[in-house]
Order: sequence, then structure tokens, then C-alpha cells
Amino acid sequence: MAQSGQRKCLCCGDFFTPDPRNRDRQRYCTEAPCRRASKTASQASWLSQPKNTTYFSDPIHVSRVQAWRAAHPGYSRTKPLKNLPLQDSCITQVIDLIDETSVRVEMSEPPVISALQDLLTAPQPLLAGLIAHLFEATLQDDIASTARRLIQLGNDVINRSRNEDRQTCAFP
Repeated sequence: MAQSGQRKCLCCGDFFTPDPRNRDRQRYCTEAPCRRASKTASQASWLSQPKNTTYFSDPIHVSRVQAWRAAHPGYSRTKPLKNLPLQDSCITQVIDLIDETSVRVEMSEPPVISALQDLLTAPQPLLAGLIAHLFEATLQDDIASTARRLIQLGNDVINRSRNEDRQTCAFP
């Protein structure tokens, strides 16, 4: 039995409480099949009015639709783009162009210059702040070039320690 303020859905027959903003007009509940039935009934009601019977086939409206389609070519044929992230979520790895050998030769190609956003990700603002503080750099390009120098220096230290370990080892 219906409680006070409830209404019977015209589609499924269940009782529901209408939205207070549409209390006088809401005849269907919020279930998906009932919403589809409401839409179908609404469209049928609209098309049954004499002024709307030729809305989609009247020459005026045909020319209106043709003009709109000419202004928006390919609108219905394109698939909507997925929401792409504004920035890559992973750190791009800087490729070490210098081989790990005792003799360094000239690089065959110049190193790839990347922006600060490629070197530093959101969880590492400490590194950017530390570089900015220690080297008194305020521009992102300056911070990026300093970060690249520090990375190269770190790679040199690691490579040097590996070479020394191999030289001091007792067995080959």
C-alpha cells in the first residue's frame, strides 16, 4: 500500500516517492527500464502534436539539418576520445649514451634534452626544491639542466666504483 506522498509508476507498477522538484509531473520511477519507458512516452506525446508531425521531414527542417551537418562534417562518424591524462604517469628513463668502459669515446648522437616534467614527477618536489635552493635556480630549464648534470655525475660515480671493484677483485 502506498504511503503518503507516494505514486504508482506507470511502467512497473511499483510505488515510489517522486522528486520534490517534479512532484506534480513525475509519473515514472527512477529504474532504468522505467526511465526508458518515460522517454518513449514523452517522445510519442511530442510527435502526436500537430505542429510536430512534420518536424523531421519538413523542407525547412531538412535544410536546417543539412546546413548543420555541412558546418560539422564527420560529427556522427567520429568516436569520442577517451579521457587521456594530461601528463605521463611514469618517469621517462634517461638513456645513458656513454658505455661503461674505461676509455670514453665521443658520443655518436647528442643526448635527448627533456623538460623538467619528464625528469621529475609529482612525488619528487623535494628534489626540485633542493636543486633550486642549492644552485639558486628559479627557472625550470635551469633546474632541468642542473638535474641532468647531477644525474650524469651520479652515473659517473657509479660506473667508476664498478670499474674499481673489477680492478681490485682477486679473481677475473
